[in-house]
Amino acid sequence: MDSNTQTLGAPPHSRRGPLRATAAGPAAVGSVLPLAAAPVAAPAPAPLAAGEAATGPVSPQEALRRLTAGNRRWRTYGQEHPHESAFLRLRLTKAQHPFAIVLGCVDSRVPPELVFDQGLGDLLTVRSAGEVLDEAVLGSVAYGVLELEIPLVVVLGHQSCGAVGAAVHAEATGEPLPAHIQYLADGIRPSIDHSRQGEARIDSTIDAHARRTRDLLAAEPDLARRIADGRLEVVAARYGLRDQRVRTLE
Repeated sequence: MDSNTQTLGAPPHSRRGPLRATAAGPAAVGSVLPLAAAPVAAPAPAPLAAGEAATGPVSPQEALRRLTAGNRRWRTYGQEHPHESAFLRLRLTKAQHPFAIVLGCVDSRVPPELVFDQGLGDLLTVRSAGEVLDEAVLGSVAYGVLELEIPLVVVLGHQSCGAVGAAVHAEATGEPLPAHIQYLADGIRPSIDHSRQGEARIDSTIDAHARRTRDLLAAEPDLARRIADGRLEVVAARYGLRDQRVRTLE
């Protein structure tokens, strides 16, 4: 574990590195699961449960506190699976007001809604292997910040990231990767920590890449303006598979 980590809840300090301005977000492609032949009636809408009342905009600090509390519930097996009631589902057909964006890896062991014990309408999640940035990812983050006015972006790396491991191995051996996986490795390569060897290099690069991704996002002009006036925080963090704790990275 990198020594410059702390439990989720502290803001980042560095803001480095320009990145090309974002284009429009990606088109979503979805599929419909087959339904049973006989329709099942939905439960009658009930009043919102505690904590499900509609809220106004929150500060970046409050958004971070909510994630911190949710991760504490998750790692101590006290998760609440909030915001799933029939009434809330109906409300969400009209509008959404997520309070945080989580840019994470596609790894099946790190689903943001579970890791932070959040429910429907709480998080805008963007996932790419190794948190690699491209125009689709940038456009998705920009949509959340600029259109939905979300006050917090968390770049969430994680222990034992396969994409980072592949990038480190490919650079060390010179072995080519399949075309699309090579694209991911190329995006991670600038973050590789050459001061360490073996598994320690992979582990350190996971943190370095989350920080670099944070800094690239924070340098985007539209996002940087919101950071400067206090409307937005961009935070790098790491999820531990063994202890399920999310820690912010300085």
